[in-house]
Amino acid sequence: MRTDILNPGGVTTTVALEDGALISGTTQDCTPIADWCKSRHNEGFTGPSSDMKLAASIPFVMVEKYLNDNHLTMRELAQDQAHIKRLISDPALAHFRVWNGRL
Repeated sequence: MRTDILNPGGVTTTVALEDGALISGTTQDCTPIADWCKSRHNEGFTGPSSDMKLAASIPFVMVEKYLNDNHLTMRELAQDQAHIKRLISDPALAHFRVWNGRL
């Protein structure tokens, strides 16, 4: 038995029951987000002012993976600037950077 739940932002949550085990996962097509970030970067749009830069737009599934890998809650991530910097500065997520300056 398998159920796909479509969520806003192109996020799909899959829940499956296999051999008595409940398995869940999240998928998202991140290409539109990467394209949007590249477009903003190429246009030179880095935010509303020089004091407030748009560094990146990280897809939900990437944030969720970071939380799971580091055993964090969303609240813990939001309260710790070191985690936010590490997430945004991750070279694997470079496609989602708009402003490439130092955080």
